Amino acid sequence: MSAYYDALESREPAEREAALFAVLPQRIAHAQQSTAAGAEILRDVEPGTVVDREALARLPVTRKSELLTRQQAGRAQDPFGGFSAIGWRGVAGGHGVRRVFQSPGTIYEPEGSATDYWRVARAMHAAGFRAGDLVHNSFSYHLTPAGSMMESGAHALGCSTFPGGIGNSELQLQAMAELRPHAYAGTPSFLKILLDKAEEAASPLSLTKALVSGEAFTPSMRHSVRERGVDAYQCYATADLGLIAYETEAREGLVLDEGVIVEIVRPGTGEPLPDGEVGEVVVTTLNPDYPLIRFGTGDLSAVMPGHCPTGRTGRRIRGWLGRADQTTKIRGMFVHPGQVAEIVRRHPEVLRARLVVSGQAASAETMLLRAELRGAAPDGLATRLVEAIRDVTKLRGDVELLPPGSLPNDGKVIEDARNYA
Repeated sequence: MSAYYDALESREPAEREAALFAVLPQRIAHAQQSTAAGAEILRDVEPGTVVDREALARLPVTRKSELLTRQQAGRAQDPFGGFSAIGWRGVAGGHGVRRVFQSPGTIYEPEGSATDYWRVARAMHAAGFRAGDLVHNSFSYHLTPAGSMMESGAHALGCSTFPGGIGNSELQLQAMAELRPHAYAGTPSFLKILLDKAEEAASPLSLTKALVSGEAFTPSMRHSVRERGVDAYQCYATADLGLIAYETEAREGLVLDEGVIVEIVRPGTGEPLPDGEVGEVVVTTLNPDYPLIRFGTGDLSAVMPGHCPTGRTGRRIRGWLGRADQTTKIRGMFVHPGQVAEIVRRHPEVLRARLVVSGQAASAETMLLRAELRGAAPDGLATRLVEAIRDVTKLRGDVELLPPGSLPNDGKVIEDARNYA
């Protein structure tokens, strides 16, 4: 039995890159022609020119806030805000939507009719799920797409599913004791709850494997479930994009899914960062039903060097490292990462910067821009940066000039060091 889900996982990296960017111009053209949002956001883009990462980086980043704004503005005509190429027959003559989901915001996501629509089967296969397994699915089956994501992936592998959903742990434990499932899909915290309760009842579960997502999977939690005989793997997915990356038995980062193009960019801008540097995860999905081009997830991660020891040749990321949207309120004014990026853009001498907010919250708050320079500081740079802070943020701030490599590689653009006591 193959260790890989399919041959795509072990192809040469150059072959993968060529295949992704051969399809991308078609998806861009499709988005322009079939979606109102794509026609507007990508109106100045010539699809045939977007054939590599450098060209892709010139396209605008679409953020979830824009998706929400467009949905709210056009709900009477199109609840998907002009981003979906499919709908149901009652919406602008659309067709193809199998399910509609609601995520916090409120944001609506379409699910089309393709098998394994969210591409989760690949992650399940890497976690050891195989045809004939019974999967106890404890993700929500109502409102949000998580339950459907896991179920469609399991069915694509030939697994059966028990739709446990969330809550009702006693009933779920009864079903697990009587049906004896092989695998679990859900959050790691709920898996631990089930295992703890089963242990208290002296009725160990039959589970041997799990795919977890939706929250941090800490080393201590991994160890705890492993001690109970469950080998759990994590995946990174969102309601808008489906699977983005998944863990393998190597336990070294997350391998990127074969159906997405992932960039790590400087928060607040669309500027791609070098491998290893922490930044925002920006994803382009090749799903023709819901063509999201350069969609900013708001999550932080970094590309890892080399390839997975399992032989999978896809790029890897370090996993979820926090949120990129570090907008904060200072002396009654909102300051966001894009403003810090604008200050840096105005001064080529600055390699990167971090705005540190300190003092007593809501009273004696201060701002310090710690600016990492490319070389020696030219005369008057600190003064010009102070003026730029005032011009861009409308607030007063101080400046500290630093040599290259001084700032930590954690993706933070705004650091809140205030005392809230």
